[in-house]
Amino acid sequence: MTMTIEKSLQDFEFWGDAAENVKKLTPDELNDLEEILEEQSDWNEKLLSVTQINDILRFQMQDVCDWLGLNYDEVMARE
Repeated sequence: MTMTIEKSLQDFEFWGDAAENVKKLTPDELNDLEEILEEQSDWNEKLLSVTQINDILRFQMQDVCDWLGLNYDEVMARE
């Protein structure tokens, strides 16, 4: 069975390290990231699974910061 759910990143229930990483981003940054993910050509033609979304924030936080024009070390130092 395939289910499709449309949900904002701000409402997404991250887990593990991704949950900790996402806490370091502001609501505006999450909105910007959501737009970036929707526009990514590699992902535009297919839907992202919940695991893929979580993994992006877990394993690709450096990329996320780059996409958002943020300094990775400064973001990770946020409380």
